[in-house]
Amino acid sequence: MKATLITSFKDITPEGGILELVVWHLPAAVPPCMHRYKYRAVFVVNGERVIGFDNERGKGDHCHRQGQEQPYQFTGVDQLIEDLMTEVERWRSEH
Repeated sequence: MKATLITSFKDITPEGGILELVVWHLPAAVPPCMHRYKYRAVFVVNGERVIGFDNERGKGDHCHRQGQEQPYQFTGVDQLIEDLMTEVERWRSEH
């Protein structure tokens, strides 16, 4: 079984930022994650990643917020989208 693309989305926001989301369903989990999704969700402004969620081999699920990396509890694709948009709105309200 091969990886299956679940969604891929890229848009330019009103402030000129880039909002991108890509999610794959995998045949097996990528350690140390226990789920079978590979994802990246990012908001880039002026060429700088200000918000990002991703998982990678060895690191697992984590998020990036203005240069800080923190663990992230991935519970599903819908929640990932909601968390990304919440963080984008938070950033917008602060800038």
